[in-house]
Amino acid sequence: MRSRHALLLAALLSVSACSSQKVVPEMYSGFLDDYSLLKEQRTSSGQTILSWVSPALANGRYTRVYLAPSQFYPKIEPTGRIPQSTLSGMTRYYDAALRQELGKTLALAAGPGPNTLVVRPAITRVTASTQGLRYYEWLPVTLVAAGVSTAAGIRDQDTEIATEVSIEDGSTGEVVAKVVRKGTGAALDNDRQVMTVDHLKGVLDGWASDLSQTCIASRKLK
Repeated sequence: MRSRHALLLAALLSVSACSSQKVVPEMYSGFLDDYSLLKEQRTSSGQTILSWVSPALANGRYTRVYLAPSQFYPKIEPTGRIPQSTLSGMTRYYDAALRQELGKTLALAAGPGPNTLVVRPAITRVTASTQGLRYYEWLPVTLVAAGVSTAAGIRDQDTEIATEVSIEDGSTGEVVAKVVRKGTGAALDNDRQVMTVDHLKGVLDGWASDLSQTCIASRKLK
């Protein structure tokens, strides 16, 4: 009986923490050259991110944008829950979404060069974790049921992904903006369901749209 109680307590503790959209320093990947200038900001879509934009971005010189292929940093090894097909699909979809949204703001370039912004995106985290308890589940009876569901592995799983983006001057390589953020995609049914890129498309689309708003600053006149 004591072991059952311990298992249930562990299950309840594991679902008690709600997923946060805020990136903490412990989650920094090292992809960016410096994190000290990052400040908490609100995007046009209302999401909280960490970002920094240099005054140089708003000088009106940038008319084109080159999108470097997105990458996983650090490298993420495929698993049964997140296979290689899903990882490859994430970077392909992220690149396509960024091209579509950035192309609405600036002409797409084939490579770095004068008057060109270079956007270097990285996916720094992909995970699935047990959903936190909803407010109605804190009632005594449903609390026990939620704990049993977690222990049995049948509770829904949150999908989480994080990105870091460096935006640079295409001639000098100077960093003119940087972004760190994370998001929660569509939930998995249980701890055995395989994650696909479809679970994260909404997050990636939102990232691309918000990033295009950052690049709009490059079209402002002096």
